[in-house]
Amino acid sequence: MHKLFKLVPLIISAVLLSACSGFGFGGKEVTVGGKDFTEQYLLSEMTGFLLQEEGFKVNQMNNLGSSVVRSALENGQVDMMWEYTGTALMTYMGQEPIPDPQQAFQKVKDLDSENGIHWMNMSPVNNTFVLVMQSEQAEELGIKTLSDLAAYVNEHPGELTMAAGVEFANRADALPGVEKTYGFEFGTEQIKQMDLGLTQRSLNDGLVDVTGASATDASIKRYNFTVLEDDKQFFPPYYAAVSINQEVHEEYPEIEEITARLAEKLNDDIMRELNYQVDVEGQSVSVVAHDWLVENGLLADK
Repeated sequence: MHKLFKLVPLIISAVLLSACSGFGFGGKEVTVGGKDFTEQYLLSEMTGFLLQEEGFKVNQMNNLGSSVVRSALENGQVDMMWEYTGTALMTYMGQEPIPDPQQAFQKVKDLDSENGIHWMNMSPVNNTFVLVMQSEQAEELGIKTLSDLAAYVNEHPGELTMAAGVEFANRADALPGVEKTYGFEFGTEQIKQMDLGLTQRSLNDGLVDVTGASATDASIKRYNFTVLEDDKQFFPPYYAAVSINQEVHEEYPEIEEITARLAEKLNDDIMRELNYQVDVEGQSVSVVAHDWLVENGLLADK
């Protein structure tokens, strides 16, 4: 489907939200953008609830691809969004990865100021790559870290198999880079390339021994996988932070304090749990977002 047709219902939705919420907001209005996966829906929805609580009229423009929502932020169609430091640094700015999270955030903040975008409130949510195993097998084999995995593969060549999407199997910042950094290599026959949506299921079904995932992926909780520690810190940090149009930030500086309340409360385990409630339990994004904010004292229960 052409991107234009994908955007039409989103724009209509944003207009309807605007019309329904446009009374009694004292003229304060922002558009919150978001990408096309559950974590982003949740972050946008929670941000919207908090801003509405503080008197803002909030328009949502979600379900967009990374490049589309980034362009919308740059041209002013979107005022703010939750973005990931690694995505901004490497994808949008063409920079080399920076392992240190704070240094990466500061680099992104400095570079994006030239684009009229202000970064703030980096959360502890790090949606980076991880390698996972079935917990029982990882414990049985004594594998807790990627160094442990490398040692085992080198000592038992051809024994363990790896499920990977095409991108993860070939990107320099994914499996090839892990193998190079940790000094091991799955044989060609040991890497089972498959659709990304099948990798975790294949691991759970015992068809493979290792696979990649995002650190906040609901499947980690669903299948009780063990996340192998990246003890050499190979995978670049992808910390979620708020990026906002500088003019909007100057007009509404209180947004920084409002979103800081959310950023300070989140972490990988919480985000994984919230993703699980939506992706696995089938709860609505709005209900999950609202209830968590209330339970954590960030929103009044009305």
